[in-house]
Amino acid sequence: MKDAPGLLLVLSPLLSLSVPPVLVRVFVLLKKARVGERAMGGSGLSCSPGRQMALSVGHRRRRAVMMVLALLLLQVPEGARSYMNNYGRTDEEHTITLGIIHPKTTFRQREYQKAINDAVGSLLKLNLHFMKSSFIANSTTRMDINPSPTSILNCLCEKFLPDNVSAIIFLTRTETYGRTTASAQYFLQLAGYLGIPVIAWNADNSGLEQAAQSGLRIQLAPSVHHQAAAMLSILVRYQWHSLSIVTSQIAGHTDFVQAVRDQVAQHKENHRGKFIIIDTIIVDNPRSSLLRLKTSEARIILLYSTRDEATAIMKEAAMLGLVDKNYIWIVTQSVVGDRAEGIAVANELPVGMLGVHFDTSLESLKASIPTAVEVFAYAIEEFVNQTRFTPDDLNPRLSCNDHRNSKWSLGTTFYRHLRDVSIPRQSATLSFNSDGTRKDVELKIVNLREGTSNNKIWEEIGVWRSWEDEGLSVNDIVWPGNGHVPPQGVPEKFHLKIVYLEEPPYINLAPADPVTKQCSANRGVICKIPPKKNGESSSSGNISAPSTMCCSGFCIDLLEKFASDLGFSYELSRVEDGKWGTVDADHRWNGLIGELLKREGGAEMALTSLKINKERESVVDFTVPFLESGIAIVVAKRTGIISPTAFLEPFDTASWMLVAFVAIQVAALTIFLFEWLSPGGYNMRTGQVEMAPPRDHKFSLFRTYWLVWAVLFQAAVHVDCPRGFTARFMANMWAMFAVVFLAIYTANLAAFMITREEFHDFSGINDTRLQYPSSVTPAYKFGTVQETNSAMVLKRHHPHMSSYMVRHGYNRPFVHDGVRSIKKNELDAFIYDATVLDYLVGQDDDCQILTVGSWYSMSGYGLAFPRGSKYLTLFNNMLMTYKDNGDIERLQRFWMTGTCKPMKQQRRASEPLAIEQFLSAYLLLGIGMVLAIVLLALEHVYFKYVRKHLAKKDSGGCCALVSLSMGKSLTFRGAVYEATDKLRRHRCRDPLCDTHIWKVKHELDMARMRIKHLEKELEANGVKPSLKKQQPQAASAVSAGPLLACCWTPSSDDSTWVRTVNLDATSSHQQQQEQHQALHHHHLQQQHPYRRHDLTRNHILCTEAGLPTMPVPPPQRKRSYEYRSPDSPLEGLLRPISTEIAEIETVL
Repeated sequence: MKDAPGLLLVLSPLLSLSVPPVLVRVFVLLKKARVGERAMGGSGLSCSPGRQMALSVGHRRRRAVMMVLALLLLQVPEGARSYMNNYGRTDEEHTITLGIIHPKTTFRQREYQKAINDAVGSLLKLNLHFMKSSFIANSTTRMDINPSPTSILNCLCEKFLPDNVSAIIFLTRTETYGRTTASAQYFLQLAGYLGIPVIAWNADNSGLEQAAQSGLRIQLAPSVHHQAAAMLSILVRYQWHSLSIVTSQIAGHTDFVQAVRDQVAQHKENHRGKFIIIDTIIVDNPRSSLLRLKTSEARIILLYSTRDEATAIMKEAAMLGLVDKNYIWIVTQSVVGDRAEGIAVANELPVGMLGVHFDTSLESLKASIPTAVEVFAYAIEEFVNQTRFTPDDLNPRLSCNDHRNSKWSLGTTFYRHLRDVSIPRQSATLSFNSDGTRKDVELKIVNLREGTSNNKIWEEIGVWRSWEDEGLSVNDIVWPGNGHVPPQGVPEKFHLKIVYLEEPPYINLAPADPVTKQCSANRGVICKIPPKKNGESSSSGNISAPSTMCCSGFCIDLLEKFASDLGFSYELSRVEDGKWGTVDADHRWNGLIGELLKREGGAEMALTSLKINKERESVVDFTVPFLESGIAIVVAKRTGIISPTAFLEPFDTASWMLVAFVAIQVAALTIFLFEWLSPGGYNMRTGQVEMAPPRDHKFSLFRTYWLVWAVLFQAAVHVDCPRGFTARFMANMWAMFAVVFLAIYTANLAAFMITREEFHDFSGINDTRLQYPSSVTPAYKFGTVQETNSAMVLKRHHPHMSSYMVRHGYNRPFVHDGVRSIKKNELDAFIYDATVLDYLVGQDDDCQILTVGSWYSMSGYGLAFPRGSKYLTLFNNMLMTYKDNGDIERLQRFWMTGTCKPMKQQRRASEPLAIEQFLSAYLLLGIGMVLAIVLLALEHVYFKYVRKHLAKKDSGGCCALVSLSMGKSLTFRGAVYEATDKLRRHRCRDPLCDTHIWKVKHELDMARMRIKHLEKELEANGVKPSLKKQQPQAASAVSAGPLLACCWTPSSDDSTWVRTVNLDATSSHQQQQEQHQALHHHHLQQQHPYRRHDLTRNHILCTEAGLPTMPVPPPQRKRSYEYRSPDSPLEGLLRPISTEIAEIETVL
């Protein structure tokens, strides 16, 4: 019993406890010791060479405790003995092993082991279901502060993997905060590669954030994200919005910077505050690095470094005057350290510093062990209950020598259950974020104050809790310089001298109130105008410049926002020479850039639409661009004319071809074909006399076309409709097509019959018409504003264009002059900044200008400062903030948009159209007249040359099918029918007409008397007329004839012919009766061949067949004269007489 003191120490608690709980606790300790001994061959406390000695000591200790336990078992009830027997089973299949790594110490070893045993033993109180059939064992080892990679690998491969650990508790409390954490990162990466989750509590967890992203780590200690959140809560409490970050090369400094940026973005997203990170300084050389902080506007500095590095940094900061009452330094736990150890604070750290702190003492580490074990147990419970796995599946069975079984497949699944553990506590619920960090974190806020004995101490003044909305709770704070009032957090109000040059919409000038010399709310702010020099004028072109005016616009609103957020005053003065800033002939900068380069009395900032280019950047500093722009081209719109072919534009060429050559042709041919085939129409009759259609049936192919065209265009003209039902149905279908066609055509015609605006559609600066303006006649005229960025870019990239504009004097001094020149046709195009031209186009009263082409030479507008200005960083950060929160976009939407005035547009739209606006109608009429003249010429050619030849060949009356007029011109009978119809429809409605008819009838009577006289002369010369009865068929000779007879009949060899002339002997009353009888003739025994008819005259020759007579009653007798021989000596006398008679009767 060499270990009697140890035995007494173990048995001392038994004296004051009841037997069953004591026995259970002792038995648990024995079980732990036995399992650990079986797994490690000893007590399992180290991977060090002194392992065998510890094993023997542990063995003797266990034997002594077993002897005492045997004595006590005599008094244990049967139930408790049975419970211990069941709980103490050694079934390997239900053992779940937890690996534990704690710091390697000489004097704290028993304290760590006792805390581990107590934590495992306390699991019996949780009443977990898996504990009834499983047993949790621990495999414990120690680790140096910076172990070698070999020792880390040996502990994993020779210790944890043979023991089949399901998770590893990784405990460290050292706060060396070196520049590297390679050992801890290596361990976490190896564990993640093996798929074994790690439950960590690391006081120095810097540099472990990236390892946590690739591994399976649960972090119980507060991370750098929690420290960054606590720091920003202090800024929110005192309404500080601007800050700078200062870090050393400490491990994890990039994680800290990213954590601060993430917290800034989160505060902005949750509308809890807007922060501006002015600068981020990584200190390498303290003096040179802190010089940037000296010139910046930051007054709130977050410091992340080691304690020694903080001492060096603050020493240099004190020398630069960065620790006075206006500066607040807030440090992390790495600078504060463990306050319980009583380490003296360096004198270099100034009083009034603030810091975030959490307890890293031994008691805090031991208190984290039960929490880690409890998280592990609850995760096992959820793993078994919510999945199909058993506790035996939590044994990874891995080996470093087996590459096929080198990663635990269930490690990720078990890690998710660890991360999802939620344990209710008295203050807050223990839970974890998605990255494995705790949600319930409490940090202390400490303040560096003067202590006793002339030393400085970190005193706790408040607390920050992550689960509370407000989060921060603080008491009285000693501020820098032993002040009791918090500083403003921003630099004291400063004054800036700003130069500008007006250019709408960025800066507009307007007169101030003549009495008060002040600007109204919508007029802007007061700005100064220097006295004009000889010949100088304002860029607006029409402003008489007093000493003070009102400036407004995009840049003025932006300046007001800067002044409000940064807290400065300013003085606005217009640049004296009125130029933007270029190099003059003396190689000196003029304008705005020249003002910034003045050594004495120069401006501190230039504010206007100043373009950033490399020439200007070489001499001054620009902020980040607040707007992007390029070079554009503006042209004037000219009122054009309606296109002469506008009436054809509603349909494309293919559609018109389809309508003209398919739809119209098919419709006309089908209507005509159906009419010819229909029984109610032609019924396929052409030249058959007995089956000819009625004489008043007026339909042909040309008339079909006339019908189709008239229906298509809804023409109010006379048309002849077909008689056949099928043809009429087809005509109705065509009418429906015409309705749809006209509706579509009319609806789209209005969109094309409008006045078109003409302008020079340049594609951009690279357009060949601008590159070579003299290649066309007349040459294009274009220019830009002198001594501007646009002129500099054109001179640098397109020198021939620049020289062309200068040589011809096309450049203008201001942009308004250029716009006025293009509206007056003095210039064809004007080249300038795109955003300015877009604004002027939108603000034009008459909408007579527009921008064309693509933008060229994209650049941006920026605020200009002299070289090395301390205000540059401050304005840069503010501009980035304004871009992120949409302030720049709102200003742009307010100032850059513009529309033409609708009243003037309406007035211009109602102006009367000139003749050139509807030239297409005259063009269409002219084309129709030309076509009519061509058709007239063709008609004359037809009657003079074609008709004679066509009459010889048209034997079947096919020409009448094509055109009734053509058919009538080829036949005698057709002309007679037309004349007869006119006589039938004739009615006199005035006395003159009746007188004329009486005169004609009188002439007819005289002609009949002449005939009687001639008959008597014939009888006197021995020619006796013979009286014959009228042939039956003679009465209907015309009606029985074919409608479309041939122009010629077969010839006969007989030279003898008989001509019968019927003379009417009835009264004039009978002549007025409208009876349908045509001219008739009859053939005697020998017939004479028909002669050709001359139908170009309005009368009928007597030599033609079928002389017309007035209608007489059927029983009236007729005299017939037979001329037996054509060689009779009286033939020459009879022919003129007969011709005269025929002419008179034809007129009647």
